[in-house]
Amino acid sequence: MPAISFFEEDINYKLKNKALVRQWIKDTIVAEGFKLKELNYIFCSDAYLLTLNQQYLDHDTYTDIITFDNSEVEGDIVGDIFISIERIRENAIKFGHSETDELHRVIIHGALHLVGYTDKSVVTKKKMTQKEDEYLAKRSFIG
Repeated sequence: MPAISFFEEDINYKLKNKALVRQWIKDTIVAEGFKLKELNYIFCSDAYLLTLNQQYLDHDTYTDIITFDNSEVEGDIVGDIFISIERIRENAIKFGHSETDELHRVIIHGALHLVGYTDKSVVTKKKMTQKEDEYLAKRSFIG
């Protein structure tokens, strides 16, 4: 089983270029000085992610991503990243991006959370966006 797996929960969604996306995520994690152990991306609906947001984070709002860090050893990456495909589609339109670019931004956003970046303040959000842009530019694939 690969260190990075992709699943669907209550939707039917197939990620394109899975092997290339896996390598890109792994390269990002390694570049940040971490070791990839196990990472699951779960593509789901708004309703599914809202339930997780309410249950685990006590937030009653829609979001595009929730990242769960399950690492027990410092420097190792073990996590589950839930992504709402409905939010990705709406945000792609809202921000004038392609759906693929928006999905890739959110995919790498989740990985960056696991390596320690946050987006709780204006300063940390700016740094995270810069890192997202840096790693998005390193994609050797589009699609």
